[in-house]
Amino acid sequence: MEILHNISLKEYNTFGIDVNAKHFVSVSSVNELIMALKNSDYPKKFILGGGSNMLLTKDIDALVIRVDIKGISVAEAGNGYALIEANAGENWHQFVLWTLQNNYGGIENLSLIPGNVGSAPIQNIGAYGVELKDVFHSCRAININTLETETFSLEDCKFAYRDSIFKTSYKGQYVITSLTLKLTTENHLLHTRYGAIQNTLKEKGIAEPTIQDISDAVISIRQSKLPDPKKIGNSGSFFKNPVISKKEFDSFIEKNPAAPYYIVSESEVKVPAGWLIEQAGFKGKRFGDAGVHNKQALVLVNHGKATGKELIALADTIISSVKEQFNITLEQEVNIIS
Repeated sequence: MEILHNISLKEYNTFGIDVNAKHFVSVSSVNELIMALKNSDYPKKFILGGGSNMLLTKDIDALVIRVDIKGISVAEAGNGYALIEANAGENWHQFVLWTLQNNYGGIENLSLIPGNVGSAPIQNIGAYGVELKDVFHSCRAININTLETETFSLEDCKFAYRDSIFKTSYKGQYVITSLTLKLTTENHLLHTRYGAIQNTLKEKGIAEPTIQDISDAVISIRQSKLPDPKKIGNSGSFFKNPVISKKEFDSFIEKNPAAPYYIVSESEVKVPAGWLIEQAGFKGKRFGDAGVHNKQALVLVNHGKATGKELIALADTIISSVKEQFNITLEQEVNIIS
């Protein structure tokens, strides 16, 4: 475990923002993680996972600890299900592919989401009708203050839409080291209600899809409209899809009858942020090297040398324009490091 100094973080964040870490260490085990957290030579610490849901705006004057703990195992096998534990440093999509290869169902709709396993519970990642909480069993995390390992149940995590206790009351207090999911081994419950999935399956002539078919469809959809971070810097969805009250929605849809929407409950409706941003005129627009993706307006991109501050300025402009035009306030999904 070697501590490096003045290291560029450009390759460690999917936006490709070129800022420096004053000190940097990569840890590949829980013991190394604890050693790094205990290191009194560097009192300020910054935890780095896959770098997929963050926007860096300045150099990090701290010891950046990159969590690179690998490993996947079957914790328990039961009648029709299995508990699968994945360590925090595993790439999320590679983990999804592993579950498919072993016929474990439940996260096929979450294929190709960028980032590592350790970030998944923080965000309660979700896509195409499935959220992590739907299959979540527990996670393990190191308490940064006590350096003790604690286990969090589904109830403990207080999951909500793109939210968890790790983003609210426990923000910055824990480092997630592993995640355990309860996945099916037979009679898989398939989630195909999203039109894009149905259309893709129909185009491929698949009437009775498998979990692999669902994953392939999701990958095809995402690749058709979302940019590859290896080719152009981005963090996937920059904004949350706003959930508004039924009263607000009635007023909104009266003025915008062609708008797409999803019923959340009797009292709440979700409106696609990408549609709102596109209607506000930002899709495909570029402001220097900061821009909005030309196929999915929900995604902000770095065309090369954009700074974090330039991307924040663009996000703020979008939020103001959408608010003015639709009276709906967008929220950032990405974690801003400022």
